Amino acid sequence: MTVAAPPAALMQTYRRWPVEFVEGRGCTLVDAGGKRYLDLVAGLAVASAGHCHPRVTEAIAAQARRLVHVSNLYLTEPAQRLSARLAGLTGGMQSFFCTSGAEAVECALKLARRHGGQARAIVATDGGFHGRTLGALSVTGQPAKRAPFEPLVGDVTHVPFGDADALAAALGPGTAAVNLEPIQGEAGVVVPPPGYLQSVRALCDQNGALLVLDEVQTGVGRTGAWFAYEHEDVRPDVLCVAKGLAGGLPIGACLAVPGVAEAFVPGDHGSTFGGGPVAAAAALAVLDVIEEEGLRDRARDAGLRLLAGLGRIWPDGEVRGRGLLVGVTLPRAAARAVAALALQRGLLVNDAAPDVLRVCPPLVVTDDEIDAALETLEEVWDEIRET
Repeated sequence: MTVAAPPAALMQTYRRWPVEFVEGRGCTLVDAGGKRYLDLVAGLAVASAGHCHPRVTEAIAAQARRLVHVSNLYLTEPAQRLSARLAGLTGGMQSFFCTSGAEAVECALKLARRHGGQARAIVATDGGFHGRTLGALSVTGQPAKRAPFEPLVGDVTHVPFGDADALAAALGPGTAAVNLEPIQGEAGVVVPPPGYLQSVRALCDQNGALLVLDEVQTGVGRTGAWFAYEHEDVRPDVLCVAKGLAGGLPIGACLAVPGVAEAFVPGDHGSTFGGGPVAAAAALAVLDVIEEEGLRDRARDAGLRLLAGLGRIWPDGEVRGRGLLVGVTLPRAAARAVAALALQRGLLVNDAAPDVLRVCPPLVVTDDEIDAALETLEEVWDEIRET
């Protein structure tokens, strides 16, 4: 592993691992010294079609040779095609394009309040993560992330995730929206009880509140469906998508059903780079790859293999997730140590919490790659248990 000192010119906002990557293909990354790594992080669930998928890189290059940017004062063909494609996947939702998941959430919060009129309150969930901008941070249910930057956007209430009764008690005529993740990713891949999303949908309907689902991490095939809400047979009013949508280029989208989307009028919101031609072309290629290579089914089958293997390594831990978004709780707070040793052995995994490993590989991951990763993790855990 090539060790790189933190660059002095970069703000130290990340706890970076001491490795510099220079190349990637599929589920493999290569560092500056030529060492190869099996990547089960995928840029935090971003490299959905794998690193440098030829269909995606060619789409990016071809579009970059034609047109890179004109702003949203004008129409471009890739953004129009992408909005139509997403409408087809979501039953007719309309898209606002931006450049990140946090920006998509910001759009959703503004849209909810614009639609709600006098109803301004937002209900979110404990443990949820929606981004680090001030609005998105306000609905993030992790006090340690919020506290240094308070006061944040007001009139936000947090309730326990997965608890429909607590949600019911928090809702009322002044509630504009309920904002939550179908599966909490940054909290350590927390899966709610069956039927929870259906209960949330019913409660929103009863109280005239919008259901805003943050599928920044769970969307675009990662859980074995285009969007995780499909598993529960519900439909949100507003949907936030980003991460895996363009396979590595910065893009986000806030989608809304037409009756909600029309609450916005020109001038209410904007994003200079949102839905730019190159990012939109990449997203179209990623969606083609996921569809044509059967990667939703691949995510489902590979996820089952991964869940079973992690359960064998940590039989006393809780292994949870759906598709290729998987977490496992360890018997003690050793996730960072596991990730560090795995990195030394050429495997990338993510310590989502002190005692939780998160695994979210590219959707193209093979059975052999999963088995190799599990073998490495078992060796690493055996070494840690002996210390």
